[in-house]
Amino acid sequence: MISSILRSMRPNQWVKNSFLFAGALFGRYAGAPVGAADLLYVVLAFLCFCFLSGAVYLVNDVVDRERDREHPIKRNRPIASGRLPVSMALLATLLCVVVAGALAAAISLRSPADGGHRHFWITGLLYLGLNVGYSLVAKDLVILDLLFIALGFVVRVVAGCVAIPVSISPWILICTLLLALFLGLCKRRHERILLGDGNGATRPVLPKYSPELLNQMIAETTAATIVAYMLYTFQPHGNAPTDGRMMLTVPFVIYGVWRYQYLAYRKDLGGSPELAFRDPLFLANGLLWVGTVLALAFLR
Repeated sequence: MISSILRSMRPNQWVKNSFLFAGALFGRYAGAPVGAADLLYVVLAFLCFCFLSGAVYLVNDVVDRERDREHPIKRNRPIASGRLPVSMALLATLLCVVVAGALAAAISLRSPADGGHRHFWITGLLYLGLNVGYSLVAKDLVILDLLFIALGFVVRVVAGCVAIPVSISPWILICTLLLALFLGLCKRRHERILLGDGNGATRPVLPKYSPELLNQMIAETTAATIVAYMLYTFQPHGNAPTDGRMMLTVPFVIYGVWRYQYLAYRKDLGGSPELAFRDPLFLANGLLWVGTVLALAFLR
């Protein structure tokens, strides 16, 4: 039973919550005094969103259990297959929300003199609200479904900034939104090709997307993501150095986006973004990007 609950919470998807660390990473470069205590609170925020996302996945599986039974892969999920009763799934959801609430309270109660922010809990509620809206309405509305998913990533970045807190750059929000749209479009393309024309029973929104439309949208979002990041490296923000040294990280971003697109198109990994980290070149590039940003932050 416990293994079925954990599987339904999708711990393999929690890597998406690493977006909460973006504020600490780029905040340090922008001159914010991000210390060890701040990193501890970002880790707590990360754990908070892991429990929140686990609750969201449990609710989604309960709501979609009939559709999932028609899907060639999702039919094996614990709730859809009947291995996890709905009542136990809902109880686990409540427990996840309680634990996430306790973590949010711990972060929100941190003294402002120590860098605390009493409104962190609002980001958690906003994340839950977006996902409830997605599950009940937006997931069946073309384009809006992708925007709701992407906004969930933006909320993660905001939450990571608020947990410390550091100033929130508009550029980091734009880059996050575009990158999340890119990932979402690649996933929609994978689902559309996997299920073909008979995909309306499992996800009604899919027939509204054609592979050609998705390919065009992916191309547009890919270009926009890279250009937005390049502009971010040019623009002065906070107390960051104005010598353009962050431009050194641009090649890593270009390679990372293109490598992921290659994996999605040629290796059929678009349906599970977390699997990209099993690719040695993609993983090495990501680590080099993080290492370069950190080096530029500390060698001010």
